[in-house]
Amino acid sequence: MNAFHDRLRQSIDARFDDEVGFLREMVRVPTDTPPGDNRAHAERAAELLEAMGFSVERLAVPAQQVADCGLKSLTNLIVRHRFGNGPTIALNSHGDVVPPGAGWTHPPYGAEVVDGRMYGRGVAVSKSDFATYTFALKALRDLGLPLAGTVELHFTYDEEYGGELGPGWLLAQGHTRPDLALGAGFSYAIVTAHNGCLQLEVTVHGVAAHAAMPETGVDALAGAIAIIEVLYGQREGYARTHSQVAGIGSPTINIGRIEGGINTNVVPDRVSFRLDRRMIPEEDPVAVETALRQAIEAAAPAGVRVDTRRLLLARALKPLPGHERLVEVLQRHAAEVIGEPIAATGTPLYTDARLYCEAGVPIVLYGAGPRTILEANAKRADENLVLEDLRKATKVVACALFDLLERPA
Repeated sequence: MNAFHDRLRQSIDARFDDEVGFLREMVRVPTDTPPGDNRAHAERAAELLEAMGFSVERLAVPAQQVADCGLKSLTNLIVRHRFGNGPTIALNSHGDVVPPGAGWTHPPYGAEVVDGRMYGRGVAVSKSDFATYTFALKALRDLGLPLAGTVELHFTYDEEYGGELGPGWLLAQGHTRPDLALGAGFSYAIVTAHNGCLQLEVTVHGVAAHAAMPETGVDALAGAIAIIEVLYGQREGYARTHSQVAGIGSPTINIGRIEGGINTNVVPDRVSFRLDRRMIPEEDPVAVETALRQAIEAAAPAGVRVDTRRLLLARALKPLPGHERLVEVLQRHAAEVIGEPIAATGTPLYTDARLYCEAGVPIVLYGAGPRTILEANAKRADENLVLEDLRKATKVVACALFDLLERPA
Protein backbone atom coordinates (compact mmCIF):
# COMPACT_ATOMS: atom_id res chain seq x y z
CA MET A 1 0.00 0.00 0.00
CA ASN A 2 1.28 3.49 -0.79
CA ALA A 3 0.20 7.07 -0.17
CA PHE A 4 -1.96 7.11 -3.29
CA HIS A 5 -3.89 4.07 -2.09
CA ASP A 6 -4.50 5.92 1.18
CA ARG A 7 -5.79 8.96 -0.69
CA LEU A 8 -8.16 6.79 -2.74
CA ARG A 9 -9.58 5.17 0.36
CA GLN A 10 -9.98 8.53 2.09
CA SER A 11 -11.75 9.95 -0.94
CA ILE A 12 -14.22 7.06 -0.94
CA ASP A 13 -14.89 7.50 2.78
CA ALA A 14 -15.45 11.24 2.32
CA ARG A 15 -18.04 10.69 -0.41
CA PHE A 16 -19.64 7.52 0.86
CA ASP A 17 -22.96 9.20 1.69
CA ASP A 18 -23.10 10.31 -1.95
CA GLU A 19 -22.40 6.75 -3.07
CA VAL A 20 -25.22 5.40 -0.92
CA GLY A 21 -27.52 8.08 -2.36
CA PHE A 22 -26.51 7.09 -5.90
CA LEU A 23 -27.30 3.44 -5.16
CA ARG A 24 -30.63 4.44 -3.63
CA GLU A 25 -31.59 6.13 -6.90
CA MET A 26 -30.56 3.03 -8.88
CA VAL A 27 -32.79 0.82 -6.73
CA ARG A 28 -35.80 3.16 -6.78
CA VAL A 29 -36.25 2.96 -10.57
CA PRO A 30 -37.85 -0.45 -11.34
CA THR A 31 -36.19 -2.67 -13.93
CA ASP A 32 -38.27 -5.84 -13.79
CA THR A 33 -37.27 -8.21 -16.58
CA PRO A 34 -39.70 -9.39 -17.83
CA PRO A 35 -41.13 -7.16 -19.15
CA GLY A 36 -37.72 -5.53 -19.66
CA ASP A 37 -38.72 -1.90 -20.19
CA ASN A 38 -35.52 -0.40 -18.80
CA ARG A 39 -34.87 2.77 -20.79
CA ALA A 40 -36.00 4.94 -17.86
CA HIS A 41 -33.40 3.43 -15.54
CA ALA A 42 -30.64 3.97 -18.08
CA GLU A 43 -31.68 7.59 -18.45
CA ARG A 44 -31.69 8.15 -14.69
CA ALA A 45 -28.27 6.55 -14.36
CA ALA A 46 -26.95 8.69 -17.22
CA GLU A 47 -28.30 11.87 -15.59
CA LEU A 48 -26.55 11.08 -12.31
CA LEU A 49 -23.30 10.18 -14.06
CA GLU A 50 -23.35 13.40 -16.06
CA ALA A 51 -23.98 15.39 -12.89
CA MET A 52 -20.72 13.88 -11.60
CA GLY A 53 -18.88 15.19 -14.66
CA PHE A 54 -18.74 12.00 -16.71
CA SER A 55 -19.53 11.88 -20.42
CA VAL A 56 -22.13 9.17 -21.08
CA GLU A 57 -22.85 7.37 -24.33
CA ARG A 58 -26.46 6.20 -24.58
CA LEU A 59 -26.50 3.23 -26.95
CA ALA A 60 -30.05 2.13 -27.74
CA VAL A 61 -30.44 -1.38 -29.15
CA PRO A 62 -32.71 -1.32 -32.25
CA ALA A 63 -36.35 -1.82 -31.29
CA GLN A 64 -36.85 -4.90 -33.45
CA GLN A 65 -33.89 -6.69 -31.90
CA VAL A 66 -35.24 -5.84 -28.46
CA ALA A 67 -38.73 -7.10 -29.36
CA ASP A 68 -37.33 -10.29 -30.88
CA CYS A 69 -35.79 -11.09 -27.50
CA GLY A 70 -39.09 -10.51 -25.70
CA LEU A 71 -38.10 -7.18 -24.13
CA LYS A 72 -39.64 -3.69 -24.35
CA SER A 73 -36.73 -1.23 -24.43
CA LEU A 74 -33.01 -1.40 -23.91
CA THR A 75 -30.40 1.34 -23.75
CA ASN A 76 -26.86 0.41 -22.75
CA LEU A 77 -24.50 3.00 -21.26
CA ILE A 78 -20.77 3.48 -21.69
CA VAL A 79 -18.63 5.96 -19.76
CA ARG A 80 -15.04 6.29 -21.01
CA HIS A 81 -12.43 8.09 -18.95
CA ARG A 82 -9.02 8.27 -20.57
CA PHE A 83 -6.10 8.93 -18.26
CA GLY A 84 -3.39 8.44 -20.90
CA ASN A 85 -1.90 5.89 -23.27
CA GLY A 86 -2.28 2.36 -21.96
CA PRO A 87 -4.71 -0.51 -21.52
CA THR A 88 -8.49 -0.17 -21.51
CA ILE A 89 -10.20 -1.73 -18.50
CA ALA A 90 -13.98 -2.22 -18.62
CA LEU A 91 -16.17 -2.46 -15.51
CA ASN A 92 -19.55 -4.09 -16.27
CA SER A 93 -22.69 -4.32 -14.17
CA HIS A 94 -26.28 -5.05 -15.17
CA GLY A 95 -29.33 -3.08 -14.09
CA ASP A 96 -32.11 -5.50 -15.07
CA VAL A 97 -33.63 -7.62 -12.30
CA VAL A 98 -36.16 -10.40 -11.84
CA PRO A 99 -39.59 -9.17 -10.63
CA PRO A 100 -39.85 -8.82 -6.84
CA GLY A 101 -42.37 -11.58 -6.14
CA ALA A 102 -44.17 -11.96 -2.79
CA GLY A 103 -43.06 -11.97 0.82
CA TRP A 104 -41.28 -8.62 1.16
CA THR A 105 -41.19 -6.88 4.52
CA HIS A 106 -39.53 -3.81 2.98
CA PRO A 107 -40.77 -2.06 -0.18
CA PRO A 108 -38.90 -3.74 -3.06
CA TYR A 109 -38.19 -0.37 -4.68
CA GLY A 110 -37.98 1.70 -1.50
CA ALA A 111 -34.20 1.40 -0.97
CA GLU A 112 -34.79 1.51 2.78
CA VAL A 113 -31.71 1.45 5.02
CA VAL A 114 -32.14 -0.44 8.29
CA ASP A 115 -29.26 -1.39 10.62
CA GLY A 116 -26.65 -0.72 7.98
CA ARG A 117 -28.38 -2.67 5.20
CA MET A 118 -30.15 -1.33 2.15
CA TYR A 119 -33.18 -3.35 1.03
CA GLY A 120 -34.54 -3.52 -2.49
CA ARG A 121 -34.77 -5.58 -5.63
CA GLY A 122 -31.42 -5.49 -7.41
CA VAL A 123 -29.54 -3.82 -4.56
CA ALA A 124 -27.11 -6.75 -4.42
CA VAL A 125 -27.48 -8.22 -7.93
CA SER A 126 -26.26 -6.05 -9.42
CA LYS A 127 -27.19 -2.39 -9.04
CA SER A 128 -24.72 -2.19 -6.16
CA ASP A 129 -21.87 -2.32 -8.63
CA PHE A 130 -23.23 0.62 -10.60
CA ALA A 131 -22.22 2.45 -7.42
CA THR A 132 -19.02 0.47 -6.72
CA TYR A 133 -17.57 1.06 -10.16
CA THR A 134 -18.77 4.65 -10.56
CA PHE A 135 -17.31 5.83 -7.26
CA ALA A 136 -14.09 3.83 -7.71
CA LEU A 137 -13.57 5.62 -11.04
CA LYS A 138 -14.55 8.95 -9.51
CA ALA A 139 -11.96 8.54 -6.73
CA LEU A 140 -9.32 7.64 -9.31
CA ARG A 141 -10.23 10.61 -11.50
CA ASP A 142 -10.21 13.00 -8.56
CA LEU A 143 -6.71 11.83 -7.66
CA GLY A 144 -5.55 13.88 -10.64
CA LEU A 145 -2.57 11.73 -11.61
CA PRO A 146 -1.46 11.08 -15.23
CA LEU A 147 -2.11 7.34 -15.25
CA ALA A 148 -1.60 5.06 -18.25
CA GLY A 149 -4.83 3.83 -19.79
CA THR A 150 -8.61 4.16 -19.96
CA VAL A 151 -11.40 3.00 -17.67
CA GLU A 152 -14.81 2.27 -19.18
CA LEU A 153 -18.06 1.74 -17.30
CA HIS A 154 -20.45 -0.62 -19.11
CA PHE A 155 -23.94 -0.50 -17.63
CA THR A 156 -26.23 -2.95 -19.42
CA TYR A 157 -29.78 -4.26 -19.12
CA ASP A 158 -30.36 -7.83 -20.27
CA GLU A 159 -28.29 -10.15 -18.07
CA GLU A 160 -31.50 -11.90 -16.99
CA TYR A 161 -32.10 -12.79 -20.66
CA GLY A 162 -28.53 -13.86 -21.32
CA GLY A 163 -26.61 -10.65 -22.02
CA GLU A 164 -26.62 -10.88 -25.82
CA LEU A 165 -28.11 -7.38 -26.11
CA GLY A 166 -25.91 -6.01 -23.34
CA PRO A 167 -22.19 -6.84 -23.38
CA GLY A 168 -22.71 -9.15 -26.34
CA TRP A 169 -24.19 -6.36 -28.44
CA LEU A 170 -21.66 -3.73 -27.35
CA LEU A 171 -18.78 -6.03 -28.30
CA ALA A 172 -20.32 -7.28 -31.55
CA GLN A 173 -21.15 -3.75 -32.72
CA GLY A 174 -17.61 -2.56 -32.05
CA HIS A 175 -18.62 -0.04 -29.39
CA THR A 176 -15.88 -1.34 -27.12
CA ARG A 177 -12.81 -3.54 -27.17
CA PRO A 178 -11.24 -3.57 -23.71
CA ASP A 179 -7.98 -5.27 -22.81
CA LEU A 180 -9.24 -6.41 -19.40
CA ALA A 181 -12.64 -6.46 -17.73
CA LEU A 182 -14.21 -6.68 -14.31
CA GLY A 183 -17.78 -7.90 -13.86
CA ALA A 184 -20.24 -7.50 -11.01
CA GLY A 185 -19.56 -9.80 -8.09
CA PHE A 186 -19.32 -9.99 -4.31
CA SER A 187 -16.67 -8.73 -1.89
CA TYR A 188 -15.41 -11.97 -0.36
CA ALA A 189 -14.40 -13.92 -3.47
CA ILE A 190 -12.94 -13.27 -6.89
CA VAL A 191 -14.78 -15.39 -9.43
CA THR A 192 -12.63 -16.64 -12.30
CA ALA A 193 -14.96 -19.32 -13.74
CA HIS A 194 -18.64 -20.21 -13.80
CA ASN A 195 -21.12 -22.74 -15.13
CA GLY A 196 -22.75 -22.65 -18.51
CA CYS A 197 -26.52 -22.76 -18.89
CA LEU A 198 -28.81 -24.31 -21.49
CA GLN A 199 -32.51 -23.45 -21.35
CA LEU A 200 -35.05 -25.29 -23.50
CA GLU A 201 -38.80 -24.94 -23.98
CA VAL A 202 -40.51 -28.28 -24.55
CA THR A 203 -44.05 -28.26 -25.99
CA VAL A 204 -46.07 -31.47 -25.88
CA HIS A 205 -49.02 -31.68 -28.29
CA GLY A 206 -51.93 -34.05 -27.65
CA VAL A 207 -55.61 -34.17 -28.63
CA ALA A 208 -58.34 -32.45 -26.58
CA ALA A 209 -61.32 -34.47 -25.36
CA HIS A 210 -64.17 -34.17 -22.86
CA ALA A 211 -63.10 -35.13 -19.36
CA ALA A 212 -66.04 -37.55 -19.23
CA MET A 213 -64.44 -39.47 -22.13
CA PRO A 214 -60.69 -39.03 -21.67
CA GLU A 215 -59.96 -42.14 -23.70
CA THR A 216 -61.04 -40.26 -26.85
CA GLY A 217 -58.18 -37.80 -26.54
CA VAL A 218 -54.42 -37.78 -26.07
CA ASP A 219 -53.36 -36.24 -22.75
CA ALA A 220 -50.54 -33.76 -23.34
CA LEU A 221 -50.04 -33.33 -19.59
CA ALA A 222 -49.49 -37.04 -19.09
CA GLY A 223 -46.96 -36.89 -21.90
CA ALA A 224 -45.20 -33.94 -20.29
CA ILE A 225 -45.08 -35.72 -16.94
CA ALA A 226 -43.50 -38.78 -18.55
CA ILE A 227 -40.79 -36.62 -20.10
CA ILE A 228 -40.17 -34.66 -16.89
CA GLU A 229 -39.80 -37.88 -14.91
CA VAL A 230 -37.08 -39.02 -17.29
CA LEU A 231 -35.30 -35.67 -17.12
CA TYR A 232 -35.43 -35.54 -13.33
CA GLY A 233 -34.29 -39.15 -13.26
CA GLN A 234 -30.96 -37.96 -14.66
CA ARG A 235 -30.25 -35.91 -11.54
CA GLU A 236 -28.60 -38.82 -9.74
CA GLY A 237 -26.13 -39.22 -12.57
CA TYR A 238 -25.39 -35.50 -12.62
CA ALA A 239 -24.67 -35.58 -8.88
CA ARG A 240 -21.92 -38.16 -9.47
CA THR A 241 -20.14 -35.82 -11.90
CA HIS A 242 -17.92 -33.18 -10.29
CA SER A 243 -16.12 -30.21 -11.80
CA GLN A 244 -12.43 -29.82 -11.13
CA VAL A 245 -13.03 -26.08 -10.64
CA ALA A 246 -13.37 -25.15 -6.97
CA GLY A 247 -16.75 -23.68 -6.10
CA ILE A 248 -18.73 -25.11 -9.02
CA GLY A 249 -19.83 -28.63 -8.08
CA SER A 250 -22.00 -30.78 -10.35
CA PRO A 251 -24.34 -30.31 -13.33
CA THR A 252 -28.00 -29.68 -12.47
CA ILE A 253 -31.39 -29.70 -14.18
CA ASN A 254 -34.57 -27.88 -13.13
CA ILE A 255 -38.04 -27.45 -14.58
CA GLY A 256 -38.85 -23.85 -13.74
CA ARG A 257 -42.12 -23.21 -15.55
CA ILE A 258 -45.04 -25.28 -16.84
CA GLU A 259 -48.33 -24.23 -18.44
CA GLY A 260 -51.07 -25.61 -20.64
CA GLY A 261 -54.55 -27.05 -20.85
CA ILE A 262 -57.89 -25.51 -21.81
CA ASN A 263 -60.21 -26.04 -18.84
CA THR A 264 -60.70 -28.35 -15.88
CA ASN A 265 -63.14 -30.54 -17.80
CA VAL A 266 -60.98 -30.91 -20.92
CA VAL A 267 -58.13 -33.32 -21.59
CA PRO A 268 -55.10 -31.04 -22.16
CA ASP A 269 -54.21 -30.74 -25.84
CA ARG A 270 -51.01 -28.78 -25.27
CA VAL A 271 -48.57 -28.44 -22.37
CA SER A 272 -45.24 -26.64 -22.41
CA PHE A 273 -42.48 -26.51 -19.85
CA ARG A 274 -39.13 -24.80 -19.60
CA LEU A 275 -36.00 -26.46 -18.30
CA ASP A 276 -32.70 -25.10 -17.08
CA ARG A 277 -29.61 -27.31 -17.44
CA ARG A 278 -26.47 -25.99 -15.74
CA MET A 279 -23.26 -27.21 -17.37
CA ILE A 280 -19.92 -27.44 -15.61
CA PRO A 281 -16.94 -26.01 -17.54
CA GLU A 282 -15.74 -29.49 -18.51
CA GLU A 283 -18.97 -30.29 -20.42
CA ASP A 284 -19.48 -29.77 -24.15
CA PRO A 285 -22.64 -27.66 -24.66
CA VAL A 286 -23.37 -29.27 -28.05
CA ALA A 287 -23.20 -32.77 -26.58
CA VAL A 288 -25.37 -31.75 -23.62
CA GLU A 289 -28.09 -30.30 -25.84
CA THR A 290 -28.02 -33.28 -28.21
CA ALA A 291 -28.38 -35.73 -25.32
CA LEU A 292 -31.27 -33.76 -23.80
CA ARG A 293 -33.17 -33.59 -27.07
CA GLN A 294 -32.71 -37.32 -27.60
CA ALA A 295 -33.92 -38.08 -24.07
CA ILE A 296 -37.00 -35.92 -24.56
CA GLU A 297 -37.93 -37.59 -27.84
CA ALA A 298 -37.36 -41.07 -26.43
CA ALA A 299 -39.50 -40.36 -23.34
CA ALA A 300 -42.51 -39.03 -25.27
CA PRO A 301 -45.44 -41.52 -25.09
CA ALA A 302 -47.12 -42.78 -28.25
CA GLY A 303 -49.65 -40.39 -29.74
CA VAL A 304 -48.07 -37.11 -28.63
CA ARG A 305 -45.89 -34.79 -30.68
CA VAL A 306 -43.02 -32.88 -29.11
CA ASP A 307 -41.37 -29.63 -30.18
CA THR A 308 -38.18 -28.51 -28.44
CA ARG A 309 -36.90 -24.96 -28.77
CA ARG A 310 -33.70 -23.50 -27.40
CA LEU A 311 -34.24 -20.38 -25.30
CA LEU A 312 -30.69 -19.74 -24.13
CA LEU A 313 -27.21 -21.14 -24.50
CA ALA A 314 -24.75 -19.47 -22.15
CA ARG A 315 -21.31 -21.03 -22.31
CA ALA A 316 -19.17 -21.43 -19.22
CA LEU A 317 -16.72 -18.75 -18.17
CA LYS A 318 -13.18 -20.11 -18.33
CA PRO A 319 -10.11 -18.09 -17.32
CA LEU A 320 -8.15 -16.48 -20.15
CA PRO A 321 -4.42 -15.66 -20.02
CA GLY A 322 -4.10 -12.20 -18.52
CA HIS A 323 -6.75 -12.66 -15.83
CA GLU A 324 -3.95 -13.43 -13.35
CA ARG A 325 -3.03 -9.76 -13.08
CA LEU A 326 -6.62 -8.87 -12.17
CA VAL A 327 -6.70 -11.59 -9.53
CA GLU A 328 -3.38 -10.51 -8.05
CA VAL A 329 -4.24 -6.84 -7.53
CA LEU A 330 -7.76 -7.56 -6.30
CA GLN A 331 -6.58 -10.18 -3.82
CA ARG A 332 -3.86 -7.92 -2.48
CA HIS A 333 -6.12 -4.95 -1.87
CA ALA A 334 -9.09 -7.01 -0.68
CA ALA A 335 -6.91 -8.64 1.94
CA GLU A 336 -5.77 -5.20 3.13
CA VAL A 337 -9.24 -3.64 3.19
CA ILE A 338 -11.22 -6.63 4.47
CA GLY A 339 -8.51 -8.06 6.69
CA GLU A 340 -8.55 -11.65 5.45
CA PRO A 341 -7.40 -13.64 2.41
CA ILE A 342 -9.85 -13.53 -0.50
CA ALA A 343 -10.05 -16.66 -2.63
CA ALA A 344 -10.15 -16.90 -6.41
CA THR A 345 -12.83 -19.46 -7.18
CA GLY A 346 -15.66 -20.60 -9.46
CA THR A 347 -19.41 -20.27 -9.02
CA PRO A 348 -22.33 -22.45 -10.16
CA LEU A 349 -24.16 -19.40 -11.49
CA TYR A 350 -23.83 -18.06 -15.01
CA THR A 351 -23.35 -14.41 -15.94
CA ASP A 352 -22.92 -12.21 -18.98
CA ALA A 353 -19.21 -11.97 -18.10
CA ARG A 354 -18.76 -15.00 -20.36
CA LEU A 355 -19.41 -12.74 -23.38
CA TYR A 356 -16.23 -10.78 -22.69
CA CYS A 357 -14.38 -14.08 -22.41
CA GLU A 358 -15.85 -15.28 -25.73
CA ALA A 359 -14.60 -12.03 -27.31
CA GLY A 360 -11.10 -12.75 -26.01
CA VAL A 361 -11.16 -10.30 -23.09
CA PRO A 362 -9.80 -11.64 -19.76
CA ILE A 363 -12.40 -11.00 -17.04
CA VAL A 364 -13.03 -11.80 -13.39
CA LEU A 365 -15.99 -10.96 -11.16
CA TYR A 366 -15.61 -8.74 -8.11
CA GLY A 367 -17.85 -6.16 -6.48
CA ALA A 368 -20.05 -5.37 -3.48
CA GLY A 369 -21.80 -8.12 -1.59
CA PRO A 370 -21.67 -10.87 1.05
CA ARG A 371 -19.96 -14.25 1.08
CA THR A 372 -22.86 -16.06 -0.58
CA ILE A 373 -25.78 -15.11 -2.77
CA LEU A 374 -28.14 -16.62 -0.17
CA GLU A 375 -26.99 -14.08 2.45
CA ALA A 376 -28.11 -11.27 0.14
CA ASN A 377 -31.53 -12.85 -0.54
CA ALA A 378 -30.72 -12.26 -4.20
CA LYS A 379 -33.76 -12.97 -6.39
CA ARG A 380 -35.80 -13.56 -3.22
CA ALA A 381 -37.86 -11.32 -0.94
CA ASP A 382 -35.97 -8.71 1.07
CA GLU A 383 -32.86 -8.67 -1.10
CA ASN A 384 -30.32 -6.56 0.76
CA LEU A 385 -26.77 -5.25 0.84
CA VAL A 386 -24.59 -4.49 3.84
CA LEU A 387 -23.42 -0.97 3.07
CA GLU A 388 -20.00 -1.55 4.60
CA ASP A 389 -19.44 -4.20 1.94
CA LEU A 390 -20.17 -1.53 -0.66
CA ARG A 391 -17.61 0.78 0.95
CA LYS A 392 -14.96 -1.96 1.13
CA ALA A 393 -15.49 -3.16 -2.44
CA THR A 394 -15.26 0.38 -3.79
CA LYS A 395 -11.90 0.86 -2.08
CA VAL A 396 -10.61 -2.45 -3.39
CA VAL A 397 -11.65 -1.71 -6.97
CA ALA A 398 -10.25 1.83 -6.91
CA CYS A 399 -6.85 0.69 -5.59
CA ALA A 400 -6.73 -2.22 -8.04
CA LEU A 401 -7.44 0.12 -10.96
CA PHE A 402 -4.68 2.43 -9.78
CA ASP A 403 -2.17 -0.41 -9.82
CA LEU A 404 -3.30 -1.60 -13.25
CA LEU A 405 -2.98 1.90 -14.72
CA GLU A 406 0.01 3.22 -12.77
CA ARG A 407 2.85 4.51 -14.94
CA PRO A 408 6.21 2.78 -14.48
CA ALA A 409 8.49 4.70 -12.13
